[in-house]
Amino acid sequence: MCSSWVQFLIRRDKKFVFRFASLQSESGKRILNSIGLSNNDLKTIVYFKEKTFFVESSAVLEILKDLGGIWKVSVIFQLIPKVVRDKIYRYIAKRRYKLFGIRSSCLLPTPENEKRFLP
Repeated sequence: MCSSWVQFLIRRDKKFVFRFASLQSESGKRILNSIGLSNNDLKTIVYFKEKTFFVESSAVLEILKDLGGIWKVSVIFQLIPKVVRDKIYRYIAKRRYKLFGIRSSCLLPTPENEKRFLP
C-alpha cells in the first residue's frame, strides 16, 4: 500500500511539495530520531511538516489537505475522534494486502521523480 500511496501522491503533487523516505533509510532514521520516534516497531506513515509530525490517520488527512484541490474535503474526517480514526487506519493497514493486493516488486523512482526521494 505504501508504494501505491507514494504513486498516488506523485501523480497528484504537481507542485512537488512532497518528499519521501523509507522509514528504514538513513534519512528516515534521522528524521524519526529527530522527532523522538524509533523505526524499530513503527509500521505506519509519518508526515513531517514544519517541525510537526503526524502519524496514522492524522498523517493521511494532513497529506490530503496539503495536496489541495478536492482532497481538502477530507478534513471533514477530522471530526471523527482520533482514537476511532486510528483504529480504522490500523484495521485497513493490517488487511492492506487482502484489500489492495500484493506487489511483486518495489517502486523505483523515474529519473524525473528521483529528487522526490531522500537517500
